[in-house]
Amino acid sequence: MHKRLLVLTIAVYAALGIQASDHQPLDVDSQQVLEIPGISSGDPAAGKRVVVKAPEFASTSVFHTIYLPPGWTPTGKQYPIIFEYTGNRFPQSGSTGQTEDAALGYGLTAGKCIWVSLPYVSADHQKNEVTWWGDELATVEYAKLNVPRIIQTYNADPNAVILCGFSRGAIGVSYIGLHDAEIAKLWTIMVTHDHFDGVRSWGGTEWGQPLSEYQHRAASRLKRIGNRPLLVIQNGDIRATRSFVKQTIGAPDNVSFMQINANEILGAFPNSIAKSAHTDRWLLPPSSARSEVWAWINRSLAAAE
Repeated sequence: MHKRLLVLTIAVYAALGIQASDHQPLDVDSQQVLEIPGISSGDPAAGKRVVVKAPEFASTSVFHTIYLPPGWTPTGKQYPIIFEYTGNRFPQSGSTGQTEDAALGYGLTAGKCIWVSLPYVSADHQKNEVTWWGDELATVEYAKLNVPRIIQTYNADPNAVILCGFSRGAIGVSYIGLHDAEIAKLWTIMVTHDHFDGVRSWGGTEWGQPLSEYQHRAASRLKRIGNRPLLVIQNGDIRATRSFVKQTIGAPDNVSFMQINANEILGAFPNSIAKSAHTDRWLLPPSSARSEVWAWINRSLAAAE
């Protein structure tokens, strides 16, 4: 059904004179169990995932990771690119908060896109922050500088730039990714999983409370999404998130919501894939939910061309 929907979508674009995506679509019927690529040594290369330090942070421990698909070449076809923000360090769920332990971006794209895990720059600018934003402005500036640089360096498609995040990163899609008009322009598509900027207060932070003030600021950020595709995913009840988004920007066609059940997808916890249902690894095994997400990615990339 999903393949027929993709074919129909492409046919509609053709009828309207819109060029359909030439990117290899995700196989929504795939039964493959994905495995997150480990970190390799050396320079970025096709089929490898490596640590990269931006020149501005060469003397520090601040870094991002990058994965290049097996078919990538420096002057070959332009691949879509997905940037990711990780969750907080939260041992109860198995989340380390580390940039190198990201998984959502790979699960969303099955290794068919360039995949970059971005850092939160610590307050002293010396390392990647594992809890919340570190130096908020430095984290924003890191993305502003490095996202265009990475797209150019690795010949990524500038019209197929996805931003995603899990937990802290899901909030960060808006909090960092829509922080201001300049950074908001970087993205073509956005995906969040588990949590959303402005839905609830965050005790112990200056930015996430009191709720009324936090929601006012979050609403200003969310409005910067414009008409770009946004997929909001939640394990469990998504009603509060849907209500906040609707109150803020109405119910535009470009915003989609998806409620998943990680227990049904992954089984009892802990298991070999995840420690708890609050996880960015639920896309690794096949499921109807994964097929739906991949179909959404296919349609959104096709529409972005």
